Amino acid sequence: MKKNMNISSFSLSHPHNHPAQWVIAREPVSYPDAITFMEERVAAIYNGAAQEMVWLLEHPPLYTAGTSANTADLIEPDRFPVFRAGRGGQYTYHGPGQRVAYVMLDLRERGRDVRAFVRALEEWIILALDDLGVAGQVHDDRIGVWVSRDDVGNTREDKIAAIGIRLRRWISFHGISLNVSPNLSHFEGIVPCGITEHGVTSLKDLGLGHDMKDTDNALRRAFERVFGQTIDMTI
Repeated sequence: MKKNMNISSFSLSHPHNHPAQWVIAREPVSYPDAITFMEERVAAIYNGAAQEMVWLLEHPPLYTAGTSANTADLIEPDRFPVFRAGRGGQYTYHGPGQRVAYVMLDLRERGRDVRAFVRALEEWIILALDDLGVAGQVHDDRIGVWVSRDDVGNTREDKIAAIGIRLRRWISFHGISLNVSPNLSHFEGIVPCGITEHGVTSLKDLGLGHDMKDTDNALRRAFERVFGQTIDMTI
């Protein structure tokens, strides 16, 4: 069932308007390095030693397995490195041309409501896609954000963005991924998110010329509408 979500209808802003740090990695980041950084940052946020952060990056080609992953969905186990992610969800692909946004927020200050947090992540992606000229949809029976493919003469939906989060003592980590211009054939080594009846797409596949900078700008504008202020930071 499709969820009816009105654009700009939902927010999960910080009650004290504390800005989250907004960080963009300029070089690809290995998956183990990303996990190590997030683990350390989550602990620091919990202890009051660091601010909330949104970390935008790209990974080299790899597959990750969430806590619900079915090994039968790993079709080509030797194609790319495979990592156990510790987040919710099943198998997914990360690689060049895909914007990953790791979201480290303090939900002690934002309501302690996991469903509301997931809804806010969906709203964030939908707002960003709307800014980029894409009508994203969400559904109760499958996670992520989807696009109707009427442009290719059929009624199927393709996935353009994935969501996979983990909470530790109400601090979030992991986050979202949005397909800008990845090699879509790389998804063929897995059953993405365990769903066989739908495909994957990207901004490029939809015929849009947006690059990573355009996407980052749209993501930031949308994030601030849903979650509140951000501030530039480098690491």
